[in-house]
Order: sequence, then C-alpha cells, then structure tokens
Amino acid sequence: MKHTKIATFGFIVTLIGATVLMSTTVFAKSKESESSRLAALAKYTRVVGTIEKYYVDDINISDIINKSIDGLMSNLDAHSSFLDKKGFKNLKIQTDGEFGGLGITVGMRKGALTIISPIEGTPADRAGVKAGDIILKIDDLSTLNMTIDEAVNHMRGKPKTKIVLTIVRKDEAKPIKIKIIRDIIKITSVYTKIIKKENILYLRVTSFDKKVVEKTKEALLKHKDIKGIILDLRNNPGGLLNQAVGLVDLFVDKGTIVSQKGREKKEDVKYDATSSATLSKVPMAVLVNGGSASASEIVSGSLQDHKRAIIVGTRTFGKGSVQVILPINNTEALRLTIARYYLPSGRTIQAVGVKPDVVVNAGAVPHKVDEFLIKEKELKKHLKGELDKIEKKKVKTQKRDKNIITPEDALKDIQLKTAIDTIKILSIAKEN
Repeated sequence: MKHTKIATFGFIVTLIGATVLMSTTVFAKSKESESSRLAALAKYTRVVGTIEKYYVDDINISDIINKSIDGLMSNLDAHSSFLDKKGFKNLKIQTDGEFGGLGITVGMRKGALTIISPIEGTPADRAGVKAGDIILKIDDLSTLNMTIDEAVNHMRGKPKTKIVLTIVRKDEAKPIKIKIIRDIIKITSVYTKIIKKENILYLRVTSFDKKVVEKTKEALLKHKDIKGIILDLRNNPGGLLNQAVGLVDLFVDKGTIVSQKGREKKEDVKYDATSSATLSKVPMAVLVNGGSASASEIVSGSLQDHKRAIIVGTRTFGKGSVQVILPINNTEALRLTIARYYLPSGRTIQAVGVKPDVVVNAGAVPHKVDEFLIKEKELKKHLKGELDKIEKKKVKTQKRDKNIITPEDALKDIQLKTAIDTIKILSIAKEN
C-alpha cells in the first residue's frame, strides 16, 4: 500500500500505526482565490468570537471549536466524523477486538440510523436484530439527528447491562422493541467447516480484521484436496482494505483487484493481483446479502468481475467510499472520506452494491412431503431387517461434528444450498 493512512470500511476498524500529517490536507490547493479564503476564515473567527461573548451559557473556545468541527464533519457525508477524546479512545478499544457492546455495525441510509449487520454470535445477533433494521430509539433517546458516533457511544456500555432498541423493520406494521444485554464482544473473523459429502470447504469471514488473509491461507493449505469453496460474506460489515485485497489475491492470479480515485491524484491507487499469492483455483461461490458492506463488496464484486466466483444471495449494502483516520493530536482525530472505490470493470459499488449472479432470498429450502406417496417402510411385507439396520445407524450418528455441514443443515439455509449446488455444477463443467 502506498499510504501511511489506514483505509477503513464500516465501523469495525483496526489502526496499525495510523500516523498522518495534517499538512497533506490543510494546505491542499484550492480553486478559490487567496482573498476569498482569508475572508471566509475571518468570518469564521468573528462567529466564534460572537458565540464566546454573547451565548446564554458560559462556553469556552475549545468547546466552540469542537462543536463546529463536529457539525462540519457530519454535514460532509454520512461516514465522515470528528473523533473527540472519548470517540478516539472508543475507536482504539474496537481495535483490540474485544469491547463491551451489542455487536452491530451501523450506518446512515437516507438519513436514518440503519443496522448494516449484526455480528455473528453477539448479543444483538442472539436477540434477533437483522440487517436493514432502522433504529428509532436507543432506550428512551430518539436517534433523530443523532450522529453515528453518538449512537455508538450510547449503545456501548458495561457488560451485563440492559439496553432496549426500538426498531422499524420491513414488512412489520409496527415498531419493535428488542431488549439486549450488553457483553464483551469477541470477534472471530474467520472459521471453516467442511461440507463432507461434496468435499467443499465452507469459509466464513465475519469481518475483515488483520488476521483474515493469514487464517484463510491456513485453511486453504490444510484442505488442498477440496472440490470447491463457499466463501460466506453475509452480514460482514467490512474492515481493512489490505485484507480484502489479500483475500482476493488468494484466488485471482492477475489483473486489477480494486482501484480508488479521489479528488487528489495522489489518492488514486490501483491494487493488482499477483500469481505468487494465488493458492486455489477450484470452483467457488460467494454468499452475500444486504448486510455485506465495504470490504465484503470489494471481495465479492472483484471475484465477480474476474469471473472467478458465482455470487449467490441478495444485493449488498452499497458502501463504496474510502475513509481514513487522520489524527489531529494524540487524543483527537478525523474520520474523513477521501475517495471512492471502483471494481475491475470500472463500476462503483457506492449506493448500488453488488448484484448477485443468482438472486436467492434467505430462508429454508421449501420441503413439502407428498402425503399420498407410499414409501417402502409402509408396505405390508417390507424388509424389516434392513430398515432396523438403518434406524440403528441413525442413532449411532446422532453425535455430530460441529465442523461438518450436513445435508440437513443445508436444507435450513436455501442460500447455502444454492451455493452448494452451484459448486456441483461448476465441478462437473470443469471435469468435462
């Protein structure tokens, strides 16, 4: 990567030596004349002085400046924000991968505080929170005009304390109240299972932290004889850019993975695949949904453009902008949008997302038994001995391996079942 800035996606971020000099942006060239710039700065100084002198309550200059910066950032776009001492500290807490909270990623969609996705296995996930839910209230506080950082601060708290979210959900007539008990959020970003019958590797990536590429490499090297890979990015809100690029590079041996373009030419960067990093060329399917955002969209969209994988599920969230953390000093920083991302074909994911090749809504596989169909065991003279053997075998195999996905598991998830069937078709095509 060419920058000392750390590009982040969503609101689960990892900062690794994110030291950036503000001079790179403060003294950027402007089309305005020097006189108009000075006049604008003079106006701002007068406004600050007037507030300090005449405002009804005693307010110091530091508070005025912080409030004005906060207002400025929130009016730029939904993802830019001012991180004061508390906000910057909270961001660093998330970096450790363990914090007290609910386990959801939020964003602004059409001015409403929207859940991008619940993180798998967290209190919010267990309570039934879903991607796309709009948060109306946090306890008794209305989210109207509330910034994302304010919302995150209200939702985070001591483990084992209660919080109530009032949400609006599509297809529900009335708002729903969901009670959640805060807990320590420990994020396991990568885990694997084997779909044994078909010998397919199921690779689940819940967020893009700094260990995603490393853990995926380990899984691919451990399972070299697999016939296919299902990469599950559903409800993955994003994370680090270098991990998204590195993950695609494990499956693509040449060409552009993603590029970014900003106002400044120096922010234009292109990330290319390398053949030396490619570990697998087996048939591949990627699962996505409305909770797949940012880095997840780069991975799924790039693999789709390279025709390396079939994308299965529903349209993704649509966050294709680049944010960097720019420290102002040791305790405060800016989260600033500096560029947009573009997939290998040149298309953007901003506000449009990635459309799957095979659109499948979530749910179980429809399974209707024909009640008039006569089975062998219902025949008067059926072979009881063989039937008894089958029943005994079922009893013996009740204790199951958690690392294996069975055909029965797949029937509960039609998107996963579709991905499995897709891999079967791709494998047959490859063999022929």
